[in-house]
Amino acid sequence: DYLTALRRIGLNRISIGMQTANANELQLFRRRHDNDAVARAVSAARAGGFDNLNLDLIYGFPHQTLQTWETTLQQALLLKPEHVSLYALGLEEGTAMKSWVERGRLPEPDDDLAADMYELASDLLAKAGYAQYEISNWARPGFECQHNLQYWHNDDYVGVGPGAHGFAGGVRYSTILSPQRYIKALTDVSETGDSYPYPLTPATVESVVMDRAGEITDTLIMGLRLTHEGIPRAQFSQRFGIDLVDLHRPIIERFVGNGLLIVDDERVRLT
Repeated sequence: DYLTALRRIGLNRISIGMQTANANELQLFRRRHDNDAVARAVSAARAGGFDNLNLDLIYGFPHQTLQTWETTLQQALLLKPEHVSLYALGLEEGTAMKSWVERGRLPEPDDDLAADMYELASDLLAKAGYAQYEISNWARPGFECQHNLQYWHNDDYVGVGPGAHGFAGGVRYSTILSPQRYIKALTDVSETGDSYPYPLTPATVESVVMDRAGEITDTLIMGLRLTHEGIPRAQFSQRFGIDLVDLHRPIIERFVGNGLLIVDDERVRLT
């Protein structure tokens, strides 16, 4: 069995793109699965030995209502995942949905409605025993996503495979999107014997060496997404040689005064 084999070689977490439980909404995203398929996927993962499952859900898209969103959340909770990720729709360049909105085929997403959906989800997930630890993520105790925490701490992570992104050795990079071209690039270099500096490979398409200012900015942006942990001041000082509050005192004091930040001796985090 494929899933059993994956579990045996060390994979310990599966994320399933449920997106929505509503058939019409799935058609809007051109998804080929239905809610029964999601339930079957969860059952198969459990049978394969996985006890750490995540469900991805989307909210705030055209024609979605509070009622359909609540139904989606309830259906997701019935599947008893250990982790739930909720993503607000972002209209990306080059996507069909952005084109439809621009041409008037779909209405603009309603930010106020999306905020109501977020609050509804927060309430339902809390009542079901899930703790929010990041702006878009909730988990049962002990099932916080370790890869994502690595990312939000702005620590190193290695991106492997077509279309992967990574940050290691002070370098941010991305790889070839096409699986065929990715494989060819790695196959060709095995024949030539060329070498590449870590973490780059012949399949790397973009790379940027991060300077100190860039690392500080990224650490602030990503660390503030962690709703309870925020940015630990001791870790920040150890990494960059300066206290976060001393570095950005005027703007931090302004945000504290506006009720947007909480600052104590241990950390800086959002309210």
